[in-house]
Amino acid sequence: MSQEKDAASSAPATSAPVEARANTAMVVPGGPVAPAGQHGAPSPAPAAQPKRSLRRFILPVVLLAGVVYGADLGYNWFVEGRFIVSTDDAYVGADTAIIAAKVPGHIANVAVADNSTVHAGDLLVKIDDGDYVLAVSTAKNKIDTQNATIARIGRQVDAQRSVIAQTQSQAATAEAQVNSADADMQRASLEYERSQKLAETNFGSQQRLEQAHADRDRTVAAKAAAVAAVASAEAAVNGAKANLDVLSAQKVEAERTRGELETALAKAERDLSFTTITAPFDGVVGNRAAQLGEYVQTGTRLLALVPLASAYVDANFKETQLASIKPGQKVDIAVDSLDGRIVQGTVVSVAPASGSMFSLLPPDNATGNFTKIVQRVPVRIALPADALRTGSLRPGLSVVASVHTRDDSAPRPTLLTLLGFGAQASQSQVKHD
Repeated sequence: MSQEKDAASSAPATSAPVEARANTAMVVPGGPVAPAGQHGAPSPAPAAQPKRSLRRFILPVVLLAGVVYGADLGYNWFVEGRFIVSTDDAYVGADTAIIAAKVPGHIANVAVADNSTVHAGDLLVKIDDGDYVLAVSTAKNKIDTQNATIARIGRQVDAQRSVIAQTQSQAATAEAQVNSADADMQRASLEYERSQKLAETNFGSQQRLEQAHADRDRTVAAKAAAVAAVASAEAAVNGAKANLDVLSAQKVEAERTRGELETALAKAERDLSFTTITAPFDGVVGNRAAQLGEYVQTGTRLLALVPLASAYVDANFKETQLASIKPGQKVDIAVDSLDGRIVQGTVVSVAPASGSMFSLLPPDNATGNFTKIVQRVPVRIALPADALRTGSLRPGLSVVASVHTRDDSAPRPTLLTLLGFGAQASQSQVKHD
């Protein structure tokens, strides 16, 4: 009995596979062939399994690409990146000129507009020059009057020289008269002495003696008059010479006055020239404040002129970055306004002090509560002419400056030098040579 039960219990287990194998497949029109069910109904087709999973290929490729990319970044950093000093505290600058009025007056013409490009010598602003033209004419007329005064004094000098010559002639005549009177006086004295001797010996008359005495006195008086005439003539000569000196001094004074008037004329012409304000260099007009008809005083701001063709970059590097920055090094300048486009520049110079030292209130760290703060030092960077020619680099724009501090004359770093074989290889090459 137990064997029959065991056979009966094991019969369903063996009959199911037999029955499954006995089921025939049913052909479904337009579909795959599916095995028949228990009651002859078609069973659903099993889902197709992928032959090989893509995940097993994608993950290694991604890992390999990451390793290659990281190795490339590391190599670039070792070769070049570690020698680059960068800062984003950098701005484009230019030597902007503030154009102001030199002379007061009403603005008669404004020849430029905001953001317009001008060249050196182009008219910017014209100030009414009527008063200045009159001032120039007045100065010229004064010079003409002074020239006439100088000419008049010159003629007076010539006339005075003639007077001096005349008085000198009179003085010479007076001296000749003195000599003549002296001769007459000597002759009269001798005649008097002879008459006196003759009168003492009763050989001459008393009348003759008196006549000789009178002649002697008359010649003495004539000589005295001649001497006085000489003195008068000499005084006249001296007076004429003094007048000549006065006239000469007046002429010199008049000539110097003419020099002052010529200086006043030059000043008037200079003021007249200042009524025409021209561009001192090529640039772009900005912040124009000049308006037609406005009255401006000396020093009134009219406009600003920006020389875009000579723009530069001031990069404020930290003091810890300055050790390797030197003039002449190449700089990569990423311009924010140009979507990060790189412009090649060159280090020109380093400021003599940090930016804080040139501030309105420079720091004084000689107190007890000192806190060390890393300072920044401006570095001037020159821009290439082709980048400035477009005018896209305008003062005030922020940029990112990256200085290449590696010495180009030194050998380029390689993996051998990283591994410590560079020096050995170079030494062996020297020995081989």
